[in-house]
Amino acid sequence: MKTLKDKNMNSWFWYAVGAALLYGLHQIFTKLAADRIGDGLGGFVVEGSAALTILAYLLVLRFGGHWNQPISVPGVFYSGLTGICVGVGTVFFFLLFQKGGPLSAVPMILAAGAALMAVAGMVFFREPASWPRLLGVALSIVGLLLLRK
Repeated sequence: MKTLKDKNMNSWFWYAVGAALLYGLHQIFTKLAADRIGDGLGGFVVEGSAALTILAYLLVLRFGGHWNQPISVPGVFYSGLTGICVGVGTVFFFLLFQKGGPLSAVPMILAAGAALMAVAGMVFFREPASWPRLLGVALSIVGLLLLRK
């Protein structure tokens, strides 16, 4: 019999798989584009096409009868900060690849970002600080430092 925890994980697991695959492809396509478009224009095309994709999703929700999109001032504020981070991060990835950075470095870069998220989860959101999580944070930082070699 499935526990509540199993059911809860199953509700988000396939979204995690999809996000991982799409973000992996995102970096592959950014690497392919980097030598063929400027960093600012490339970032603009990336974020513009992302915005249009999300607009299409919203239209499907609206006209498909599944509209459930609450809004609040803090939600808009944090979403705006997220957009700024994604935009600047996209430009940084274009610059990284244009300067000769290898695609194989991306997992270590993203792992360092994941370490930041894990620490924030433990410190600000009171998520448990187990030894596997702390080890993961340490190894992510070591991976990023190994990029310098």
